[in-house]
Amino acid sequence: MRKRTWLGIGSGLVSVILWGEWENWRASRRVVGSVAGDSEAVVVLGYRDTGARANLMNRWRVRAGLRSVDPARRTRLVLCGGACAGPHTEAALMARYATEVCGYRGELVLEESSRSTWENIAFAIPFLEDVDRIKIVSLPFHAEKARRYLLKQRPDLADRLVRGDEYRFGDLLPFTPLLAVYGRLKDARDVP
Repeated sequence: MRKRTWLGIGSGLVSVILWGEWENWRASRRVVGSVAGDSEAVVVLGYRDTGARANLMNRWRVRAGLRSVDPARRTRLVLCGGACAGPHTEAALMARYATEVCGYRGELVLEESSRSTWENIAFAIPFLEDVDRIKIVSLPFHAEKARRYLLKQRPDLADRLVRGDEYRFGDLLPFTPLLAVYGRLKDARDVP
């Protein structure tokens, strides 16, 4: 192929990747505010685990949740997810990863009954009532959807939403364009 063709293909790929990054960045900043306070809850949403240890997606989500912890605040880590695809709850597998592999030693709560994002939020609400700030962590579009669910279920608590650290430029390359397309399609048909 000619040099100009390769340049065009390369430019197109870079444009698609940058668009994906832009869309995920925007999703991570929607339905959040800036609230002060001494306490926070970092809610990490689970993803279907079939085995006896946290899968790749749940390990990534736990790491994103842990980097969302503000060391200047009292933090409660809330791990969500029932046994949707295997014998162990997503929350328990994520907790084991957070404590045994990542070394987390702070307050930890497991929500092990939910089987959907709507239920993740509904069943996590009792653990959010007494904190000043709430961060919901997952893939950016999924976290945005969960924030919208909290807004529907408990608008008073949604006023406490702040941004987690689930989005970092280049963190999920080359998947950001696919995640953006999937997130936009799901967003159009998913909110109850």
